[in-house]
Formats: sequence, structure tokens, C-alpha cells
Amino acid sequence: MNSQTPSNPTSNATDAQVLDDLIPVEILESFVLRAVEWIQLNLLTIDIGIQIIAIVAALVPAALFGPRLKKFLSGQVAARVPNGWLQKVANAFASIALPLALYLTLTAMRIAFGSAGYGTSWIGAAIALMNAWIIVRLVTLIIQSEFWSRVAFYIAWPIAALDAFGMLMPVIEQMQALAIPLGQSDEGSPVRISLFDIVRTLFYFAILFWAANLLSKIAQQQLDQIDEISPALKALIGKVLSVLLPVIALLIALQIVGFNLATLAVFSGAVGLGVGLGLQTIVANFVAGFTLIADKSIKPRDTIEVDGVMGWVTAMQARYVALRTRDGTEMLIPNDRFMSEGVVNWSRSDRVVRLHAPFGIAYATKDLRAVQKLAADAASAVERVVSSPAPVCNLVEFGDSSVNFDLRFWITDPENGLANVRSQVLLNIWDALAEQGIEIPFPQRDLHVKSWPKQED
Repeated sequence: MNSQTPSNPTSNATDAQVLDDLIPVEILESFVLRAVEWIQLNLLTIDIGIQIIAIVAALVPAALFGPRLKKFLSGQVAARVPNGWLQKVANAFASIALPLALYLTLTAMRIAFGSAGYGTSWIGAAIALMNAWIIVRLVTLIIQSEFWSRVAFYIAWPIAALDAFGMLMPVIEQMQALAIPLGQSDEGSPVRISLFDIVRTLFYFAILFWAANLLSKIAQQQLDQIDEISPALKALIGKVLSVLLPVIALLIALQIVGFNLATLAVFSGAVGLGVGLGLQTIVANFVAGFTLIADKSIKPRDTIEVDGVMGWVTAMQARYVALRTRDGTEMLIPNDRFMSEGVVNWSRSDRVVRLHAPFGIAYATKDLRAVQKLAADAASAVERVVSSPAPVCNLVEFGDSSVNFDLRFWITDPENGLANVRSQVLLNIWDALAEQGIEIPFPQRDLHVKSWPKQED
């Protein structure tokens, strides 16, 4: 006989209560109902359906009008504007003619729907997304910079998405609520900076900083075309502009945001401490760069030698000097290194440089003065060797194996190399000595044996 265990009502009620605590059924049900209600009110309506159909239908006139717009921009506008930025902008607009046609079509539909009293929220969202796409594409085509393309992508698309779904203003309000107090103004009102102010300042500063760099490059190109200005003054003006324009860009960005510059005094102590501890090398290079240009110890196109490496100065930046060597490499030498260690400047005050070509002849040679004239004539025959001062050959010593001479000659183009002209002079000396039958000896040593050990039988 089977027996059945009666169910315990108290146990069942306890299990249901635990289940309700783990899974809030009522809260989930309320959330689902609200979501369904929002979908019914905002999505499953005739107004939204008409807007969606209009957005899809806008593709047809855009596809028909886009190729004509591209032909007009590339054939009429781009062909008539001068080469440079204007032509690059015209070509960029021509390459996105189809999205532009779709944008214009959606804009016309939005105006028409609004005039007729219909809703335009979804059409406005589509226009906002098209705006973001066009901006990102234009930045990519015109600036052609991977960095700015990424900046445009990560800024334009989120803003467009938030604006399309009506969340842009709530996000801005939350960013404005997150603020850091900075003290009080002269009138006693509290001064603070919000997260939104920081983002706006960075955005404006990025645009103005790019414009400042572009303006600095244009000014430098114009300065390079003026022959009346010395290279040192050109470098000094370029360095001042490269520093001054970004500072002005930052100040303008702060003024656009409405930030009180007087509050920057709060951070003066921290900035001074940071400069003294972490930025001292950068500041030292910066100051040394101005000093090098001001005292004209180093100028662009000067031929200098650093640690046995010779080259000519191609650029003088805020932090370093660019030195291009004869090997085709470019050395970036910090400015403060020239102040502390010094440098050999082959063309600072006078481009006439003296070089040495030592050689030796055998002791069997009788007429040493004839050898001096022969060597001087050999140097004069080289095209890069100047005639004034004339080459001079001096007898320097009677060596162990040879009579040693030092041929000294001058050139005026050290930037074209030193070893190559010295090699050519030595080759001429070799040929001249060979024609006269004068021997260039190699080192010899005489060994005299005074005694020899006896061999045992």
C-alpha cells in the first residue's frame, strides 16, 4: 500500500517569496509594459511609418540627382578653382555627391513634412546621421590625416547619434552638473569648471591649434622666399610663431568657452612645480634654441661637426636641431647639448675652410723643395680647392721611415664633404710622385742580433 506525503502550504509560500526576492516579477512586468507602450506610441504609428517610407523613398531622387551633382562639381567647380585647398575641397565634395544629394533630399522632405504639420523626428535623426557621415568623410578627404580622421569619427558620430535619439541635451546637462569649484571671482560669485567646459575647450583648441600650425607653416614658407632676411632671423621668427600661435589658440578657446583667465592663478604653483621637476629638460632645450638663434652661433645651412659626425643644419626646432649627415641620415640633437658641450661650426663666420693632406716620401729623395711645389700644384688642380689662399706644403718631420709633409689647402663648400676632396688631392699627389719616380715608403724596422744561443749536441 503506497502512502502519499501531504504537501506543506507553508513551505510553498516560502519558496514563492524567495523566488519573488530573487526575480522581481512585478518590476520586470512593469518595465516590459512600459517598453511595449513606448514602442506603440513612438514606433508603431502611422506618422513614424510615413517618415520611414519617406526616408527610403529619398534614395530614389538622390540616386538620380547624385551623378549629375558629381559631374557638375568635378567638371565645372573643381576645374575652375585654382590648385590648392580650394581644388581639394571641390574634389572632396564631388566624391561624396551621392550622400550630399541624399542629405538635400531629406532636408527638403523635412521642410515639406513640417509645413504640412507632420512629425519629422525620424527624418531629423536621419539628417543628423548623414551630417556626421559627411563631416567625417570630408575631414578624411581634405585633411588626409589619420589622427584627425579618427578625431572626427569619434566626435561626430556620438554627437549625431545622441542628437538623433533626443539624448544630446540630457547628456550635456549631466556634463554641466559635473563641475569642479575653483574659488570665487572678484564679485564674490563662485567660479567652477564643468566637464562640458573642458570638452568644449579641448574641441575648440584642437581646431584652433590645427589652424595655428597651418598658419605657421604658411608664414614659414613665405619667409623662406624672402632673400633679404637672414636664415637666422627666419628661424627665429618661425620659432616664435610656432610657440606664440598655439598659446593664442588656447587663450581664444578659453575665451570662447567663457572661462575666466584670472582663475588660472590657482594653478600657477602646481604648474611652476611641474616645470621645475618634470619639464626642466624641455624648458632648457626651448631656451637654448632661442639662445642659439639669437647669438647666431648656429644657423640653418651651417656645416657643423658633433662628436666626429659632420653634416649641415636643415632645421632648428623648439626642442632640437636637425643635422643631415653625408650618409643621408638626419640626427636630431637637443638644443641644450650645444650649450653644454659645444660644437665645431665649419661655416659660422667664414666659409673658407682649411684641410690637411699628410704624406711621406723616401729618404732617397734629394730635392725636397721640388716635392713641396709638386704637392701644391697637385692640390691646385682640384676644382674645389680655391686659389686664394693658395695651397701650402710644409715639411713637418723626419720620421722613422719617411720624410713627412703636410699639404694644407682651402675650400669654400664644406657642406659638400671633406673626405672626398681630401681623397682627390691625395690621388693627385700619388700620380705626381709616380711620374717623378719618387717613392712613398712603407714602415721598416732593422733587427740586429748581437748574440745567438749555443746549440747543445
